[in-house]
Amino acid sequence: MTEQQTKAIEKVQEIDKEVTLISHIGATISWDQETYMPEQGVEEKSEQSSLLSRLAHDHMAGSTLGNALATLGADEKLLGAEALGNVTSKLPKGLSQTQKALVRKVYRNHFREAKIPEDLVMELSQTGTIAQSVWAKARNAGDFASFQPYLEKLVDLKRREADVVGYEDHPYDALLDTYEPGMKTAQVTQVFKDLRAALVPLVKAIAAAPQVDDSFLQRTYPLASQEAFGLRVLKDLGYDMDRGRMDVTAHPFTTSLGRDDVRITTRYAENFFKTGIFSIIHEAGHGLYELGFGPEIRGSSLADGTSLGVHESQSRTWENMIGRSRPFWNHYLPLLKTYFPGVLDDLGPEAFYRGINKVEPSFIRVEADEVTYSLHIMLRFFLETKLMEGSIKVKDLPDLWRAESRDLLGIDPDHVSSGVLQDVHWSFGLFGYFPTYSLGNIIGAQFYQVIEKDLGGSKALGDLVGSANFEPILSWMRTHIHQYGAAKTAGELLSDITGGGLDAKPFVNYLTAKYTEVYGL
Repeated sequence: MTEQQTKAIEKVQEIDKEVTLISHIGATISWDQETYMPEQGVEEKSEQSSLLSRLAHDHMAGSTLGNALATLGADEKLLGAEALGNVTSKLPKGLSQTQKALVRKVYRNHFREAKIPEDLVMELSQTGTIAQSVWAKARNAGDFASFQPYLEKLVDLKRREADVVGYEDHPYDALLDTYEPGMKTAQVTQVFKDLRAALVPLVKAIAAAPQVDDSFLQRTYPLASQEAFGLRVLKDLGYDMDRGRMDVTAHPFTTSLGRDDVRITTRYAENFFKTGIFSIIHEAGHGLYELGFGPEIRGSSLADGTSLGVHESQSRTWENMIGRSRPFWNHYLPLLKTYFPGVLDDLGPEAFYRGINKVEPSFIRVEADEVTYSLHIMLRFFLETKLMEGSIKVKDLPDLWRAESRDLLGIDPDHVSSGVLQDVHWSFGLFGYFPTYSLGNIIGAQFYQVIEKDLGGSKALGDLVGSANFEPILSWMRTHIHQYGAAKTAGELLSDITGGGLDAKPFVNYLTAKYTEVYGL
């Protein structure tokens, strides 16, 4: 490399590190707001968040970074790069593969941020911080009207963002691309159409079969014991409590506050055991991913999930394919009984397994079963795309939500808190986020198929889970997925691991086989 190119990559790395540090500070503010912040602290927190967003935007959109990237030969060909080696011939030969991946990632961020005006960045951040606080109160009170003006403003701001970023087919494309780079609204629409065609008949077949009993989940489970049991499982899975912690919040999430500070949150319900434990296992999947980034990318923007679909694939794999499996509870049910003396003495592992896998349309997405979960995502995806194209109004969302719920799930929420107000995402302006949950189910099933093969087949994998020996599974994930972070795209990971692209068939086959057995179809 020339001296000028060497200085350019050093400048890219320097700015990227500063932006990463700013993002970690912002994550600390968000985590505090969700966990321990006093109610009156929200106004200045919004100002702090807005300032940090402006600083990060100025760094990423600035000419200093733009000039350094240009010196390295970065151009728009990198934006859709699914195979890094095919498009980086213009980059200096002296760059390592990790440095080339960083240039691709940073150029992508610079290209987007340079189009978004600073005032929009600050207004989105400040509005989102205040809207989140308003949403929390509105959800508790069942008062959509109080949240409506904030959501209307956020929708207007996100439509403005889509316009300035640009799109070819649909304004939602510009927002979806933030979370699932390269994915288009039309692709998601088709995948959801295919998935719906498989899920709706399966749900109907299950509904017609004799139902399993899950009433034991609604017994009394003291919260302190739930937390103690959850921490035991969390540590068994491999989550490092010296590099993270677990707290309680209204909506479970995972966040990185630093290279060695990855925190998860959960929530508990004393009379519904599934809420706490499966939130913990789900968020553990996210946390394990972020704790597994390789040393060469830690502290950079590559130390991030390559897409939210891949990120979600990790959490859904641990929560469902492992955490709701028969071998898992063959091991953990006897232990669970010691945490809740007398509560589950009448229950055997088979009844417990069937109960936690009961399929029943429900109002709350985060408590939905595996089969109906994606239908919740389809509902939100439909409403989001219509909001962004301007064909529906925010004020009509409660009624539209109920109509879509009837159509997809066959149920009609009678309260906005269990309908349109249940999720935190819109209060933060996270439009384009929801589809990644279902994409995660699909990608996770594709990866799990390979894990099963590489670890010796379904019986061998079941034996590992049944003895709580999760290290080989986690090691496989860290070797094939986690260590790369965003140095590989979702498409590259899928190609390297499965030999193909996005495919819903493994997920459909997994659900069909599992629930045919559970319900005797």
